[in-house]
Amino acid sequence: MTALPLDYEILRLIWWALLGILLIGFAIMGGMDLGVGTLLPAVARNDEERRVLLNLVGPTWEGNQVWLVLGGGAIFAAWPPLYAVSFSGFYIAMIAILLALILRPVGFKFRGKVDDPRWRSAWDWGLFVGGFVPALVFGVAVGNVLLGAPFGLDPVLRPSYAGNFFGLLTPFAILTGLVSVAMLVMQGAVVIASRTEGALAKRARIYGRWAALATIGLFALAGLVVVFWLDGYRVVSVQDALGPSNPLGKTVMIERGAWAANYGAHPWMMIAPALGLAGAWLAYTFLGLKAGARAIIASSTAIFGIVATAGLSLFPFLLPSSLDPSASLTVWDASSSQLTLFIMLGATIVFLPIILLYTAWVFRVMRGPVTTASIGRNPNAY
Repeated sequence: MTALPLDYEILRLIWWALLGILLIGFAIMGGMDLGVGTLLPAVARNDEERRVLLNLVGPTWEGNQVWLVLGGGAIFAAWPPLYAVSFSGFYIAMIAILLALILRPVGFKFRGKVDDPRWRSAWDWGLFVGGFVPALVFGVAVGNVLLGAPFGLDPVLRPSYAGNFFGLLTPFAILTGLVSVAMLVMQGAVVIASRTEGALAKRARIYGRWAALATIGLFALAGLVVVFWLDGYRVVSVQDALGPSNPLGKTVMIERGAWAANYGAHPWMMIAPALGLAGAWLAYTFLGLKAGARAIIASSTAIFGIVATAGLSLFPFLLPSSLDPSASLTVWDASSSQLTLFIMLGATIVFLPIILLYTAWVFRVMRGPVTTASIGRNPNAY
């Protein structure tokens, strides 16, 4: 077979980085919608204000979901064992996320069909569930990845899962879930504060500042737990970065604080948690100064840093196994073939810039404040 211009090791690293970019993209873009949904009952006090929030995210939420779809597709195509284990082992959690997300488009469409306060209130709470539940469960999932999932692989690499849904709800996983909720509420609040006016924007700034402080505190607490109390995983055998994918055959040790080892070996990685903390503090500051655009940039930077911190801590692991550590999935032994990764990279180089340009164009078209007057002039408003 003709040699490819990129070797297997480089392609695996590229797809590990691309997976991280897609997940960060969803956390930033989709986090706007999840945060606004979570804040809906608290920030909006009457039907007009709730309509303002619905029309704030309504035109863009479907495009923001593309990042989630791309992330799932990347896991399916680039990391098949990860897809098989995570989507089967975390099945109930995935269903909970999907059912919650389904409430969002249904709520947008049906809320205004009946002019009844009880009907609209029910859909408002449905939209809250559609924001809060995914934000919480995504964070809980990250916590369980750091803890290790109870799965094993037989000699022909068929996965088996020994856990259950309630086993995912450990204290540490709930802590990481709260980190996720806090940072996405912060993201939703900065969007509301920058694109609405009056009392609605003022309340969003208050909730956003509290969420930013909660993000700092919870993220710092989770970091201390990871460094000083949590058992991490470390590969102690030699892995062939150019070899065929086979998760079996390596030796993995479980050690207290092992997730911090990458930061000791590569101090530049400390940039990630620093961005997480500094971004949240700047979001708090800019919200107080009523600097909406800068608050969005700061909040997005915080999300980038927090998600990147988890990814860099885990490397080279994709999903460690608490049941059989030697079966843990890593970047070097759980990927698709070299040719598959190369073809996918070519498609990504073509289509990802198109998605970015389209997203930028949509947000440019939809720029400006959303007010009760503007939705009154729009016959297609929610």
